[in-house]
This record gives sequence, structure tokens and C-alpha cells, in this order.
Amino acid sequence: KGDAVLPELGFAYDALEPHFDEATMRVHHLGHHAGYTKKVNKCLGDMRAAGHTAVADRGIADLLANLDDVPEEFRTFFANNGGGYQNHCFFWKSIGTGANKPSGALAEAIDATFGSFDEFKKQFSACAGTVFGSGWAW
Repeated sequence: KGDAVLPELGFAYDALEPHFDEATMRVHHLGHHAGYTKKVNKCLGDMRAAGHTAVADRGIADLLANLDDVPEEFRTFFANNGGGYQNHCFFWKSIGTGANKPSGALAEAIDATFGSFDEFKKQFSACAGTVFGSGWAW
């Protein structure tokens, strides 16, 4: 059906301390991500109720990649909440207790483009702060 499901984290809420404290992880998972999950599912339900079942059933990732296919009256709400949902799903899969600096080809590309990983983080953070979602950017 394409509806969102709040995923399990795969690690304890306090596993990333001191970088992310338990309270922050709980707020993001049980608050923000749960909220995006509820809102995007409501949007998909509203699309179905308005006769756009085939579109709503395509799935969140597909619709985010093809936003022009989302009926205009739902597009901004879907982009914001579907995007928030997907961003959090990606975030949970991207963080963990392992290495915190890229290596190999990715590290080489970052160094070639930005001069250093620290400069990349500085520019990325500055850019991320300018978009919807309180700095969530990939």
C-alpha cells in the first residue's frame, strides 16, 4: 500500500552518547519521526479519499523522486512530511557506533572537492541550515 512505518532504531537510545544523548534520540525517533510518519500516512489517506489511490500506493520514495506526480493540493505537505519521514529513515541507517569519518574513494572525493573533511562539514552545515527541516540535508 505504500504507507510509512516507524522503524526500529537497531540500537539503544543511549548508544551514541556523548555525541547524541538519550533524550535527543528519543525526541527524534518517538517525536519527530513518529510525527512525520503519522502526517505522511494521513496525506496518503487523503490522496486515496480524493481518488488518487494509484498515486498514493506507489510508495513514499517513488513519490519523492517524482513530486510532479503528486496532485498539487497535496504536494507541499507530502514533500515536507514524506521528506521528513525518509530523511529520518536514512539518518537512523547512517549513524551508529562505528567510524565517524569516510574512507576510500568517498574520502578522496571530499578532499579533492573541499580540501578536507572538516571544510566539507563546515560548508555542508552552512548549506543544510538554509533548507526546510531544521538542517536536515543529504
